[in-house]
Amino acid sequence: MSEIDYKSLGKVGVLFGGRSAEHDISIMSGSGVLAALKSKGVDAHAFDPAERSIAELAAEKFDRVFIALHGRYGEDGSMQGVLEQLNIPYTGSGVMASAIAMDKIFTKRIWQTHGISTPGYAVLNAQSDLAAITQNLGLPLIMKPPHEGSTIGITKVNTAAEMQQAYTLAAQFDEVVLAEEFIEGREFTVAVLGRGEQAYALPIIEIVAPDGNYDYQNKYFTDDTQYLCPAPLDAVLTTEIQQMAVEAYRALDCEGWARIDVLVRHSDQRPFLLEINTSPGMTGHSLVPMAAKATGMSYEDLCVEILKTARLKIRTETK
Repeated sequence: MSEIDYKSLGKVGVLFGGRSAEHDISIMSGSGVLAALKSKGVDAHAFDPAERSIAELAAEKFDRVFIALHGRYGEDGSMQGVLEQLNIPYTGSGVMASAIAMDKIFTKRIWQTHGISTPGYAVLNAQSDLAAITQNLGLPLIMKPPHEGSTIGITKVNTAAEMQQAYTLAAQFDEVVLAEEFIEGREFTVAVLGRGEQAYALPIIEIVAPDGNYDYQNKYFTDDTQYLCPAPLDAVLTTEIQQMAVEAYRALDCEGWARIDVLVRHSDQRPFLLEINTSPGMTGHSLVPMAAKATGMSYEDLCVEILKTARLKIRTETK
């Protein structure tokens, strides 16, 4: 982009921090985005909704904002709704897509209606028969809160005796809990950029974590996890996974950018989609910048490209 293009983006707010359990990661993401945009000459400014009010957001008169918030109140449609009300164009998906994608249960339901492969699951509450769940899904299984990210509140349940403790942990974060079939296989992630028919997948990344444990520590704070990009997969499976990811993205009406997590089962090489992140991490360990780099796109250029897609998604009636 030329210098005049950067200036034409106007006054830009980078929203990060926020009130979710992923606050610290959002600070890391947003700080990186802010520095990247400034390095390109963009008139970018930090804004933390946990520290400043909606009235202050309106008073800033941003021409557009880059959402680097993760989790609740930033990735779940609530901030997107605020920005629609304030008439401030923003990056990423709209209110509905953000809300659905934030809910792993509703995401699965929509993917299933589109015939997109996702692990079997059950929705639990305090009255659920945990023993019956183990019979239906088998063991091991995964227990997780459906509205959290960054592996927060997740447990791999190996025995029936561990079910209650795993449920109690996940229930600290959500009113209902998601129990999910465990897929023994390789772990991948696929970034998708764009909108509608123009949406496309970036190179697939394989995640090889120590002892197969891609937890919060190994995701953000160690260098022990290996990332293989492009992933060592044959061409047919690569294409299949990328096409599935784009279809899953479109099924939820996502736009701008997102990242879809995938498991490929060892026994039959079948891919299963786990979840979609509509405001993915942009830290030094994050995967969307890694996939973009494999295509020759720098972190700074990626930030600008995402920022350029900022828009209001709710069409205003004209009289």
